[in-house]
Amino acid sequence: MHSPRTSILALAATGALIAAVATGAAPAAAASATTLKAAATADGRYFGTALTDGNLGDSTLLGVADAQFDMVTPGNEMKWDTTEPSNGSYNFGPGDQIVSYASGHGMRVRGHNLVWQNQLPSWVSSLPSNQVQGAMEAHITAEVTHYKGEVYSWDVVNEPFNGDGSFVADAFYNAMGSGYIADALRTAHAADPNAKLYLNDYNIEGENAKSDAMYNLAQSLLAQGVPLGGIGFESHFIVGQVPSDMQANMQRFANLGLDVAVTELDDRIQLPASSAALQQQATDYGNVVKDCLAVSRCVGVSQWGVGDPDSWIPGTFPGWGAATMFDQNYQPKPSFYAALAALGGSSSGGGGGTTGALHAVGAGKCLDDPNSTTTAGTQMQIWDCSGQPNQTWTHNSSNELTLTVGGTTDCLDANAQGTSPGTKVIIWPCNGQANQQWNINSNGTVTGVQSGLCLDVTGASTADGALAELWTCNGGSNQQWTLN
Repeated sequence: MHSPRTSILALAATGALIAAVATGAAPAAAASATTLKAAATADGRYFGTALTDGNLGDSTLLGVADAQFDMVTPGNEMKWDTTEPSNGSYNFGPGDQIVSYASGHGMRVRGHNLVWQNQLPSWVSSLPSNQVQGAMEAHITAEVTHYKGEVYSWDVVNEPFNGDGSFVADAFYNAMGSGYIADALRTAHAADPNAKLYLNDYNIEGENAKSDAMYNLAQSLLAQGVPLGGIGFESHFIVGQVPSDMQANMQRFANLGLDVAVTELDDRIQLPASSAALQQQATDYGNVVKDCLAVSRCVGVSQWGVGDPDSWIPGTFPGWGAATMFDQNYQPKPSFYAALAALGGSSSGGGGGTTGALHAVGAGKCLDDPNSTTTAGTQMQIWDCSGQPNQTWTHNSSNELTLTVGGTTDCLDANAQGTSPGTKVIIWPCNGQANQQWNINSNGTVTGVQSGLCLDVTGASTADGALAELWTCNGGSNQQWTLN
């Protein structure tokens, strides 16, 4: 895949919370983990993302990547058109940038990829058939040797199958037949015997003609003693369409003695994304993580990209997007909380911190004290995040949410101690009463201790000035909050 990743033709067949995280080697207990990588590590797995060299200058994106992920897949920087644009002329600079960044931030690297029909320089396809094998072996040897000891695994052959289970008739297949795959794996293994070697493809997540072909290939390669180590399930889904037999399908590959991994996860939604679609996406993400955890040889999950702004989906599928766990402001969506909960983690503080902006996930805005007023009884609203004191909340040991403006500290308050849906959420001088006490929950909700109702943006509005109220908890994105 690339960013935008694999060819549109290949895919036509298929139809960011920044929590503080410890970087020490000892894994935290899953129950106390507040990040994806910490919770995954506690389960003996990883949680990864894809980065491109263009992402390395985006501090917001990298803040989420550093906090949440411990495996990196280069989006484009290790593909043939970058690494060997002309015959025998190598360019590893872009890939080196990704490897260097990963190494400096405690992340491992999935090498992606060595042999693929797309992002392939024209000189390869123009070679006489009797020169293709030599060019392929030279390319694999040079690249894997260059990164020897720095890359955890390689997608050696990417997307070898058509949807019907036939082999893609690319330059390699046309020159060598299906034997090119065994040759590629053996060549990579000779260059770095310690790297885990994968075949990677999309639409093989459920049992179908394509996954059957991959299974039969894997079985054949292993019978020949070919050093195949794992199968990558790209997992580019449409919301609500995660195969119900994904776990069973991964398990049959694991039963061959192979590692399996979810390598390029995203879950695209028709825009604009509704609350119902975001909740379905959360269900999908949770199910994918659970499927992985249920297969002992599933080593980890990687999302393709960090958040919606750097996702390849809108550029390839017009009208679709919102495909990742982090929204346009790199704030976590319901899918983040579902993935974290599936891993056994807890989003303490709804977003990791005890002081900061209280982000409305569904709107991508912040809980705001209008015009920085200190007038008791003023109803709170959402507004574009500004980092100003009138948007800076502290969740203290008394479960109060306090706001200090112009030297005056007030508390977030359920108006008149109301316990019915529609009760205004206001500021009021702190008095220690239950209607000023709030639980910030691991599922991303903020609930009133007295009422049990959820802090809610009226009408699920995403507009500046939309008012905050209490409402029956319903799982909507307008009831999802992060404090950081």
